[in-house]
Amino acid sequence: MKCRESLFTGLIGAALFAVAIGFSTDSPASPIDQLTDLTGKVTVIVTLTGRDNFTSEYRYDVSVRNMTADPLIADSLLIVLDKITNLAGEDHEALTNESFLNRFDVLGQDGETDERKPFFRIPPGSTADLVPQTNSRAASVRIRNRDYVSVFTPAFKVYGNKRPPPEPKQPTAQAQPAAPQRQTDKQTERLLQLLLKKGVITEEEWRKANQP
Repeated sequence: MKCRESLFTGLIGAALFAVAIGFSTDSPASPIDQLTDLTGKVTVIVTLTGRDNFTSEYRYDVSVRNMTADPLIADSLLIVLDKITNLAGEDHEALTNESFLNRFDVLGQDGETDERKPFFRIPPGSTADLVPQTNSRAASVRIRNRDYVSVFTPAFKVYGNKRPPPEPKQPTAQAQPAAPQRQTDKQTERLLQLLLKKGVITEEEWRKANQP
């Protein structure tokens, strides 16, 4: 009985310690989880900029053209190397069903998706938004072919966020125009009283002059 109580106490202590140090079994969320799949709504521009035959390395500049009607948040844009196809347009080995992407080394990537596909961040430009019908700056992508296949085509997906529209301004109550101040009213009244005392005007005239 004492042994069981000691074991129970030890487990409770271990659990409390794990909570105290912030222990968690959850894996960190991928940056793409907070982004929208923009593939099909933008155009991916892939330009081959270099090739090293000795290492079988290919270098690409990959940029994005905004084909939507809304501005995109420039620093949210990511491109994911989704697949690599051969001349026949296939992206998996026919016999083993292995993805051709596994045969390539991808260099300089900014991270991987949950499916272990490399992604790259689009460098932000001079403005905060990528407005419609404009191209982003290019991300540099380096792909090294282990099998030395001479012809292959990389295909990319694009993730990012649209700029939310500005909130409509709340109508403000129009200020009522201030009533004009009659700064000379008292001076006029004093003058009329003085004229009344001196007999220059009658009481009837004085009353008429003071009527609004």
